[in-house]
Amino acid sequence: MLTGKLQSQTIPYLHLHDKVHQALQLMNENHVTHLPIVEGDKYIGIISEEDLLQSENDHAELESLQQSFASTSIKADEHFLKAIRVAGENALSLLPVVDDENEITGVIIYNDLLRYAAEFMSLNESGGVIVVEIHQKQYSFNEISKLVEANDAQIIQLNTTTDPLSGTIQVTIKVNKTDISALVATFQRYEYDVIYYSGEEHNEKELRNNYDNLMNYLKI
Repeated sequence: MLTGKLQSQTIPYLHLHDKVHQALQLMNENHVTHLPIVEGDKYIGIISEEDLLQSENDHAELESLQQSFASTSIKADEHFLKAIRVAGENALSLLPVVDDENEITGVIIYNDLLRYAAEFMSLNESGGVIVVEIHQKQYSFNEISKLVEANDAQIIQLNTTTDPLSGTIQVTIKVNKTDISALVATFQRYEYDVIYYSGEEHNEKELRNNYDNLMNYLKI
């Protein structure tokens, strides 16, 4: 999904002649800690609540704080995953969206980006999650897919994270079934290091542990 389809038009913009106290009030009313600054339709930059609070004069114009402006933004035709990365790296509560002429077209709220990410990764769909670790050279999507399908399951979402120091890769697999005990055993049999899983088996293990603890307590 492209950022241009996710942008909000309800967040107000600041102007160079706005006062510090006005900017802080708008941030408070809109539950954000950043706001974009524009001159006409041109995007000038973004300022944070923290920078505003450091001003010694609440009635100072924002123009006097230009050294605190950040130029961070994203184009409307970029993927929203890049928007998450840019916003996360810069610790922004929102991200301005601009066109090729650097005119602002809207903003994306960071919390909305996380919600879109959850939908993108199928986190709202029921199913089990397995995280396996394997050396990068041994990683094979085809093999993982075959192991999942051999257990009458399908992959809903798959993400990988590589550790450049160890050369290992963590593979997070979400499947369309919650009873993943056989699937966990299959990965272990094929020498995958299963470092996390969540499904019916996980709940059953917790119930078994609670039952065993209760039996041990009753024996005292």
